[in-house]
Amino acid sequence: MTPSHPILIVGGGLVGASLAIALDTAGIPATLVEAAAPRLGDQPSYDERNLALARATVNGLKAIGVWDVAAARATPILHIHTSRAGDFGSVRMDAADEGVDALGWTLPARELGDALLRRLDRCRLLTRMAPARVEGIRAVDGGWAVTVAESGGASREVVTPLLVGADGTVSGVRERLGIAAREHDYHQSLFVSTMMPERDPRGRAFERFTDHGPVAVLPLAERRVGVVLTVDSAEVGAVAAMDDAAFAAFAQERFGWRLGRLSRPGKRFPYAIRRVAADSVVAHRAVLVGNAAQTIHPIGAQGFNLGLRDALTLAELVADTVDPGSEGLLAEYARRRAPDRDGTMAMSHGLIRLACLEQPLLGPLRSLAMLALDRVPPLRHALGRRGMGFRANAPFAVREKTP
Repeated sequence: MTPSHPILIVGGGLVGASLAIALDTAGIPATLVEAAAPRLGDQPSYDERNLALARATVNGLKAIGVWDVAAARATPILHIHTSRAGDFGSVRMDAADEGVDALGWTLPARELGDALLRRLDRCRLLTRMAPARVEGIRAVDGGWAVTVAESGGASREVVTPLLVGADGTVSGVRERLGIAAREHDYHQSLFVSTMMPERDPRGRAFERFTDHGPVAVLPLAERRVGVVLTVDSAEVGAVAAMDDAAFAAFAQERFGWRLGRLSRPGKRFPYAIRRVAADSVVAHRAVLVGNAAQTIHPIGAQGFNLGLRDALTLAELVADTVDPGSEGLLAEYARRRAPDRDGTMAMSHGLIRLACLEQPLLGPLRSLAMLALDRVPPLRHALGRRGMGFRANAPFAVREKTP
């Protein structure tokens, strides 16, 4: 095998598509295997969630030419307010205090997906196989031979020096590579919807911790907000059966009245929540990115932000080598991603334990911690930078100079 063989990416979701585009931007040939045929506005993996894109993430999307297409539907986040029901104190982060025009942006996943599809259409070195599925992999000299079944039942073998699993939480690539994963079921589901608040959010985002899980409210276009409600698994059926008035009252009770009355809920979609962490993100001439490597609790909206940093780090390393699947490159990838990956997973899991579970004795400590984060500028600034997605060893594409 020669280095001229393309990198093979399995999974055309948000992270897999971003990686394919980043590689094309760097002049690196790749093949992308997508489970569904590309269709604007109707891609199964680009769903109804409203994404909170960190500032660093938007920097990365700009670098690969996606943000110019997506920006028109994005809403800037100018202020983030974090509180806990039953505790005193809150943490407030403001873009002006951080010296930036926005802490991040909100964007429906479907809109970002459409922007990625439009950018994929402009890739010059990318081969796309869709709809297609992987039927098997076998090791060959210098890489992998992957059997891919395309539409109509025809199969062909694709040889690659680097196999990338970007195929989501239930990753077939991860399973075929023999990489184990640790799972944790939170016994919770998210209900995602949009609503109309009585008061204009004016770029304000809210994270409200409760005994039943977090509630997030994100500013959207046309004065609407995206509402993310966490409910216990036992409640999913009852919440799904609510009419609009009952759901609005339920959301109001959980979130409160900071934006006045909430009304006119849109369609509602439940998503089961679980944590899945691969024991390793690399194997022989193979790497896992995005949810295939780690699926985390959606608290803090870190999933895609973390996955994009996976993709951009890999693209950056590959651009500087003649052998994208070399042992040294994959070891360096794992080393660079470990602090960000481990820290983000620990943060999301720890917040659920500390901020959402009913632990009355921790109430005063939680309140004091929030007061300290809000009132001590160096702590608030450090939290703000982390919230904007800036990390040590971050890929070059997401960086910027900030105070």
